[in-house]
Amino acid sequence: MDNLITLLPELWIAAGETLYIVGLTLLFGGFGGLILGLGLYLTRAGSILANRAVFSTINVLVNTVRPIPFIIFLAAAQPLARVAVGTGIGNNAIIFTIALAAMFAIARIVEQNLLTVTPGVIEAARSVGAGPVRIIFTVLLPEALGPLILGYTFIFVALVDMSAVAGYIGGGGLGAFALLYGYRQFDPVVTWAAVLLIIVFVQLVQFLGNWLARKALRR
Repeated sequence: MDNLITLLPELWIAAGETLYIVGLTLLFGGFGGLILGLGLYLTRAGSILANRAVFSTINVLVNTVRPIPFIIFLAAAQPLARVAVGTGIGNNAIIFTIALAAMFAIARIVEQNLLTVTPGVIEAARSVGAGPVRIIFTVLLPEALGPLILGYTFIFVALVDMSAVAGYIGGGGLGAFALLYGYRQFDPVVTWAAVLLIIVFVQLVQFLGNWLARKALRR
């Protein structure tokens, strides 16, 4: 316990780094995943912009990257991270790598949630002359907003887990803190302090996500 008290400043710094990493990762990966997910939905057979070649390309790409275990993806994507951010280790490299991995998982979640939108709503919009862009922003995304919020909330939890694993390649955050000061120094109190803080983050975000989803579904 005395060791944990001494390490409290480091614990709060690590907590801030985790929020920084996960926040930027969710921003970049979430946007990329939304674009890919929209591409999957819009270009599938019978959809607004049906295009077999484009759908097949995106679908194969997502199915290729998504199943790769994250610890392996971290190592495989290091050369790409060096090109993109100038380094293969550290927080910037982790943000790039996690965002890249998350983008493909988010794409599938977005596609699945968009498929819950009643086709009749889309057809009604098309029948009154609404174009693809208008349908996307005034019908499709608003109708799927509640499920999308829940999907992104789930992804936040997964990103926290990814950020912890990324501590193995020199990143910061609570995962690296628990590894360095808890696991390697055989101090379970320090390890569990980091674990409990992660649980608090997840619970708060899950509560916020559920609340926002309920408000969206009641519209």
